[in-house]
Amino acid sequence: MDRVRIGETTTARRVKQASGLGLLLAAVATVVWSGSFVTSRALHDSVPPVQAAFWRWVVAILAVAPFAARATWRQRHLIRRHFGFVTLASLLGVTVYNTLVNQAGLTTSASTMGMVMAASPVLMAVYERLGGARLGPRRLAGLLIACAGVVLLVGNGSLVPDFAAGDLWMVAAAVSFASYSALLRRRPAELGGTVFLLATFVLGAVMLMPAYGISVAVQGGFTVEAGTVGPLVYVGVFSSAVAFFAWNKAVSLIGAARAGVVYYLQPVCVALLSWLLIDERLGVLQGVCMALILGGVILGTGRAKA
Repeated sequence: MDRVRIGETTTARRVKQASGLGLLLAAVATVVWSGSFVTSRALHDSVPPVQAAFWRWVVAILAVAPFAARATWRQRHLIRRHFGFVTLASLLGVTVYNTLVNQAGLTTSASTMGMVMAASPVLMAVYERLGGARLGPRRLAGLLIACAGVVLLVGNGSLVPDFAAGDLWMVAAAVSFASYSALLRRRPAELGGTVFLLATFVLGAVMLMPAYGISVAVQGGFTVEAGTVGPLVYVGVFSSAVAFFAWNKAVSLIGAARAGVVYYLQPVCVALLSWLLIDERLGVLQGVCMALILGGVILGTGRAKA
């Protein structure tokens, strides 16, 4: 009997530790990605969106390859076996998502980009519910409170947001990212995390090549200087290699819906970074909505008792 109790205690401790690690990794990814919205906005008049996306993934490949190339070669048969899954994940999370974010940065502010993107956890929760998961009343309440904060923030105090063109690009990006996050739960267990990252980065960059060629032919290239290379290195190394690894691991530990509640912190982080780095203003409304978002995150990240 004592052995059973010890075993149960050990299991509970491991679950708690995994949960804490998952929440921490989701928070790390969220904070790092917040910076990428600021860089996308900062590059809007110097690097065309498709070119920025392509070079981001080239940098990401160079950052991940030293750690994953050998294992990827050893697991090439697994990549071939699951090629359809890896290709779909590459399309949603690499080729489409970031390109849409860069496109949105042409016509909307970084803080608004973060706010709209924060709607993706709602879709993540829907996907999990359709998959049979029970969210629990506490997590659902946190989700709704944080969502209300996002809606009020986007709508400038109104419950009916007035979307601009860039906002609609961000809505499409949010759908793409939520779909990618839901797909991660189906990642084959035998396919290593870094292997999966490198494979999706390479495939995503390859799928971007035709659009990249057209962009260069029509729009011309961009000036290679500190103001363009620095942000591209940031989004390539940190927002791609580091953040995607952290997010993928978080989803595997705690699920997309629970990680998605943490993701609601993104508009808060983006707004603060935008204020600090590119002089976008914050007001009383933003403060109130941030409080709602933070309250919803605190409430919703507790383990569901259902």
